[in-house]
Amino acid sequence: MACVMLISPPSLIYSKTHVGFTARKPLIITRRKPVRVSASSSSQSPLKALIFDCDGVILESEHLHQQAYNDAFAHFNVRCSPSDSLYWDTEFYDVLQNTIGGGKPKMRWYFKENGWPTSTIFDKAPEDDDDRAKLIDTLQDWKTERYKEIIKSGTVKPRPGVLRLMDEVKAAGIKLAVCSAATKSSVVLCLENLIGLERFQNLDCFLAGDDVKAKKPDPLIYVTAAEKLGISEKDCLVVEDSVIGLQAATGAGMSCIITYTSSTTNQDFSDAVAIYPDLSNVRLKDLESLLPSVVTGN
Repeated sequence: MACVMLISPPSLIYSKTHVGFTARKPLIITRRKPVRVSASSSSQSPLKALIFDCDGVILESEHLHQQAYNDAFAHFNVRCSPSDSLYWDTEFYDVLQNTIGGGKPKMRWYFKENGWPTSTIFDKAPEDDDDRAKLIDTLQDWKTERYKEIIKSGTVKPRPGVLRLMDEVKAAGIKLAVCSAATKSSVVLCLENLIGLERFQNLDCFLAGDDVKAKKPDPLIYVTAAEKLGISEKDCLVVEDSVIGLQAATGAGMSCIITYTSSTTNQDFSDAVAIYPDLSNVRLKDLESLLPSVVTGN
């Protein structure tokens, strides 16, 4: 029998019958009030950098991460109790991955809330910080390698519109970046396989969870990206798929659009400047219209 847990973070309630996200319509697009431009003035694009999240944005990956975690738990015989082997079902994982960013923080939170498990890594549940860190590191390393195997299988494709929009942005001279909370090695593999080596090498900035001390929803990764790009946060637009990513982007002072997935569709994205099911019909001009124009006199 799998372990069934209760998540009760400040803004989310989870149970077997209810997930407490605010419901919304399938597609909402909002725009800020446009800046009025006189005939004697000219405007230039306010968008200086487009920043993509990876998991959920470039690819729908959460079910792949869920599979890799469960494979790791099975491989190391991770057990909450002698009769319960650890398994994160889809309903539970959808809430967990949209509440806590990063793989190690997910497991650390889970084990702190529900007891540290036994496994083939340790004969008994680890009691000191060093052993607990070793347990999480070992599970995360194995999970990452398993996730890489799934990505390299060739069955995973980028989400609609991602590659076209990336190319359009680069052709316009706008900077392009990827910021992911996931392990760097797994993100690199994803990007090389899904957007191609040339696009990956031409990114103006690439940051992963290993590069910052705090995970999303902390804004540090986006603040760091703006610094590396040499661009003001207000001139950046972020593409995210979850409320965690949205909070990180807006916390950094950046505008954010959402391309939601099946696991995030009912989240409250009221702070986003636009919400789309995917990027298949989104063009650069659509994104530019979401930011206030920079107006200069002739």
